[in-house]
Amino acid sequence: MNEITKTINQRGTAVKKKSWGAKVARDFAVNKSLYLLVLPVMIFYLLFHYLPMYGAIISFENFKPSLGILGSPWVGLQHFKDFLTGNYFGSLLFNTLRISFSTLLFSFPAPIILALLINELKCARYAKIIQNITYMPYFISMVVICGLITNFTLDTGVVNYILGFFGFEPKSLLSYPQYFVPIYVVSDIWQSVGWNSIIYLAALSAVDPSLYESAVLDGANRFQQTMHITLPSIAATIVTMLLLRIGNILNVGYEKILLLYNDATMSVADIISTYVYRKGLIDLSWSFSSAVGLFNSAINLIFLIGANKISKKLADISLW
Repeated sequence: MNEITKTINQRGTAVKKKSWGAKVARDFAVNKSLYLLVLPVMIFYLLFHYLPMYGAIISFENFKPSLGILGSPWVGLQHFKDFLTGNYFGSLLFNTLRISFSTLLFSFPAPIILALLINELKCARYAKIIQNITYMPYFISMVVICGLITNFTLDTGVVNYILGFFGFEPKSLLSYPQYFVPIYVVSDIWQSVGWNSIIYLAALSAVDPSLYESAVLDGANRFQQTMHITLPSIAATIVTMLLLRIGNILNVGYEKILLLYNDATMSVADIISTYVYRKGLIDLSWSFSSAVGLFNSAINLIFLIGANKISKKLADISLW
């Protein structure tokens, strides 16, 4: 009896496998063009995102190019211990979190507010002009952006020229540590607010107009419509974007920091990403810098998983 039951289960499993394989083959035959369309994306991620993970092995080795990845001596968690117990760990983590959370606090709501304001404009042509103007800084090279920021914040720059009207003494702002984070955050808003508002404008276009009509009949003003209709309608988009930002909380753009900081602001501007750059490309400590980068990615993953669980529990919105 047991043998008969076993045979039936095996046949059932074979039928399921065959049916699943047949389903995939049939779906590929029907949607061949779609599979071909997504193939370059899959190849891109395979070559530039998954295969490079193999190189993370050097985080646990004393990597020597002459010996290769597999031939280099294994040191285990030594590089992680050196980083966590080093003199720079506390300041690097604090600076990274301060810049990240400051950017998240002020830069994340900015495109939402801009999208809401553009959505309130009655003239479509004027709305397009505003969109084009706010999009422009995003397409400017980071080197050019940082050059403009440096020139604007000089003691003879336009920022000090404006502050002079309010009685402030002209000074080179990037030479003072207390001004570095505000300059970074404000310039980030200026550079990315227009581009980041696109997804919220797309979400706003999907809001049912009949909801606003019903609200007007009930006597709701524009602010009440925004608070009770617009924002709840795009809440899923806002939460999703917030989760993605939290998942990159420690990935502060090192290019901009490198181009803006100097010896005077190093104490507040030096972050994990710039430390990895110096150790890996300047000091040639490849294994150590790889270990620091891997630690950075692991902490980001923990933030993402934790934020996703909290969001799923409180708002029933999650990435997975």
